[in-house]
Amino acid sequence: MTGHSSASSGQPGPTPPARTRLRTVRPDGTPVYRYDESSGAPPVGLISFDHTAIDGLPPDHRHAHDFLVLVYVERGAGSVRIDDVDHGLADGEVIPIAPGRMLGGTDLDRLRDTRCWAVYFLPEAVLGPDQVPSPLTWHQHPLLSAFAPLRGREIGGLGVPEAERPRWTALFAELRDEFSDPGRTGFREAASAILTRILVAVARLAASSGSETRTDPLLSRFFEIVERDFGQAISTRDVAAELGYTAGHLTTRVRELTGRTALDWITERRLTEARRLLADTDLGFHAVARRSGLGDAGYLGRRFRTRYGITPLAWRRSQRRVDGAGPPT
Repeated sequence: MTGHSSASSGQPGPTPPARTRLRTVRPDGTPVYRYDESSGAPPVGLISFDHTAIDGLPPDHRHAHDFLVLVYVERGAGSVRIDDVDHGLADGEVIPIAPGRMLGGTDLDRLRDTRCWAVYFLPEAVLGPDQVPSPLTWHQHPLLSAFAPLRGREIGGLGVPEAERPRWTALFAELRDEFSDPGRTGFREAASAILTRILVAVARLAASSGSETRTDPLLSRFFEIVERDFGQAISTRDVAAELGYTAGHLTTRVRELTGRTALDWITERRLTEARRLLADTDLGFHAVARRSGLGDAGYLGRRFRTRYGITPLAWRRSQRRVDGAGPPT
């Protein structure tokens, strides 16, 4: 789902949601967008719209995200396309969209009578900044399991009973109101709290409907190996060999299911560990790099700054200030 603002309404726009940026372009020309964490804002945004018309994308408007998207159809008409399958929109429908799924290819004129809300966010908004942000973790978390990559290409729409729809609309409107003044005291905490309430509602809706999520077995095994070996000098080729695949096949399959390559996830896990070590220990940067599998302090610094828009030293000092311990000496 694309749009032009973290809290916009009803106007076409030329760019992906606020605080996102182009991550990569797939071989078929599909752009994949990522959440830009360097802005310092909470990892959650909101779009409300009646229809969208996005310029700068392929002619059929295909695109993908490597973050999580939840769509609530307040009023439905027409259809959207998810993974090349047309999906008709219905009043009161909730659609969790896992990272990596391809969106677009819809006749936008058919959506002019549709009213939707879309909240987009990173798992860290629920799990916390230092939890492992992998689909395996999402599958195991009660508030994120609806976003786990599924075996096959099922589309997991859920229906909100008519009597409950005003409450759902009110939740998204409350989040929109928070974004109207992001400078107010407690904005970050309020945005995360409202997102949590929305995800609780999704989890309860899924439970009452008997909806089941099934993580792809190859993806589950991949993340188990990454979790076990990320601190060592492993490569995509090493993981693929243990799974009995070529590196190219593993990379393609992981990218199809999550929007990121296998190497992206290995690096992500290492950076998550580096953040933990920087915040919780007094280890030097060389030791942090070695323990997290990033090799040396120079490589740690380059990857850390590219990923988070901040140096390891600045991250460590910011965490010490938050904890009330002051900057390290």
